[in-house]
Amino acid sequence: MKLKRLLLAWSLLFGYQATNAQETCPIIPQPVKFAKTNGVFVLNTHTPVVIETELLRPVANYLQQELLKEQGVPLSVYKVAKATGIKLILTSKKGADAYTLEINPKGVLITANDAEGAFYGVVSLLQIARQSKNVKGSLSLQGWKIQDSPLYEWRGLMLDESRHFFGIAKVKSILDWMAFYKLNRFHWHLTDEPAWRIEIKKYPGLALIGGIGDFLDGTLPSQYYTQEQVKEVVAYAAQRFITVIPEIDMPGHASAANRAYPEFSGGGSEGHPEFTFNPGKESTYQYLTNILRETNALFPSGMIHLGGDEVSYGNQQWSSNADIKALMQNKGLANVKEVEKYFMKRMADSVYNMNAKLLVWDEMAEVDLPKDKTIIFWWRHDKPDMLNLSLKKGYETVLCPRLPFYFDFVQDSTHNYGRKWSNKLYNALESVYSFSQDNYIGGSVNKNQILGVQADLWAETIQSDQRLDYLLFPRITALAEAAWSKNGKDFQGFMQRLKMHIPLFQQASLYYYDPFNPTKNPEPVRIGAGVKRFDTGF
Repeated sequence: MKLKRLLLAWSLLFGYQATNAQETCPIIPQPVKFAKTNGVFVLNTHTPVVIETELLRPVANYLQQELLKEQGVPLSVYKVAKATGIKLILTSKKGADAYTLEINPKGVLITANDAEGAFYGVVSLLQIARQSKNVKGSLSLQGWKIQDSPLYEWRGLMLDESRHFFGIAKVKSILDWMAFYKLNRFHWHLTDEPAWRIEIKKYPGLALIGGIGDFLDGTLPSQYYTQEQVKEVVAYAAQRFITVIPEIDMPGHASAANRAYPEFSGGGSEGHPEFTFNPGKESTYQYLTNILRETNALFPSGMIHLGGDEVSYGNQQWSSNADIKALMQNKGLANVKEVEKYFMKRMADSVYNMNAKLLVWDEMAEVDLPKDKTIIFWWRHDKPDMLNLSLKKGYETVLCPRLPFYFDFVQDSTHNYGRKWSNKLYNALESVYSFSQDNYIGGSVNKNQILGVQADLWAETIQSDQRLDYLLFPRITALAEAAWSKNGKDFQGFMQRLKMHIPLFQQASLYYYDPFNPTKNPEPVRIGAGVKRFDTGF
């Protein structure tokens, strides 16, 4: 009853009339409902942050930390009743991750069903605070009434660190911006052809030898994350309600691992040497299972991505390999495609036996994997049949089609260094913002199987922090809109809000693309690129 009376008092307190209903909301992604209200709340060092349960202390601490870091305003957190200030309250009346945020001259109230929802309320408050003038340690926060909840459960970003190693400081910066825009899944692509980037103690050569080089320079000293660093990143992300999912790619994209332990190689092709693991050796399965056990122990997400894509790039030697030929004969496998399926089922069982969920690229929709334990990532925009197959088979599915969600593609027709599809198609800000699942799936499928969306940052053309920034910002804001906002699309309205956020990129010393002033920051040339690079295939 006491909580109900408190909520009623605050609802009456915030019950004054909204001003212009068309007023531009400064928040990205755009909330479900919002109204600008009269008056401002003055936030300063005397403003208390009040929590009614210890469950919200981590959220309050995050607010405290960010306001001090970004605005230089120190606040204190209390678990006591205060007449004014910033109040965080849990209520069972809202859905998962939903929140309300109300600001008036008397204070700030954030209500949510869970700590994650309260966190997103805090993030919206921080966005308003970051755009408010700081006058001698005081921020004047415009009055707002906001009701909000996400469109999708999965709001993801993938970073490829095999092709270029960015390091822990840059990864934490990306996590900060993900949190700022309410993204909650960080897909960490740690292994591929150029290099292996995670320490596996049972097989130290994977990092020490497999970690040598990157996409452009195979002689660079070994670079990788120690297990302690991985734990540090995972904990940092968890503080921001971001789940980290590792990817250990197999049976293809295994060249780096095979440099370290060639006895497990299944060969490759001229363009992709030592590309695959050997599915004909029983020892291969034990070796990879040991790797996955160590990896799984580092990531509490209960999910491991095994790739499973593009195996045909390097399985040409399978049909002549004695071990694989024996496997085919013993198991009655008619061709190398069936060998691939056999391999993935074996490794999937290893993941399931760890009580983890298996994540794979869309090629694996053709393999009969348990639908309640598997998530398919649809990436080939030119193969909608694979999306339909995934949904028809009942798999939970994440949408990350190359067009518009591969962020290594250029974002403007004037940009020359980077990927374009068929030499002409690229991923402009508007195409990311305007993405809708309804353009890809019919009305007969169960749309609840769509977990969400994800953008992928492959690093063939990203060889510096500067270029990473340029390709990620401001498209991360459009990704956030596509992943969160339920309202009808209004690109011009989005651009008005984005204009308010561009100064934040400037303040953070990001080398961003400015759609309002395209020549402000020239496109960074891909390091080592003497000619333009346009990919027409993968």
